[in-house]
Amino acid sequence: MSKVCQITGKKVMVGNNVSHSKRRTKRRFYPNLFKKKFYLPEEDRWVTLNVSAAGIRTINKIGLANALKGARDKGLVANI
Repeated sequence: MSKVCQITGKKVMVGNNVSHSKRRTKRRFYPNLFKKKFYLPEEDRWVTLNVSAAGIRTINKIGLANALKGARDKGLVANI
């Protein structure tokens, strides 16, 4: 499972763990992803998306059809 949100495009970021002595080691920051099913009434079917918490809020705000259209324009979703 790819760790990329299919609506917002959020993906893994790289940073540092910083200890008390300020010694730095590499670490990864993962997005808050969920595998979630959404109902698409225009096509009368269910769609499974890998979305972040921010992506779910975006879908709630602008609607699933508009969110998928924007994701297609950005190249995040192929043919859903």
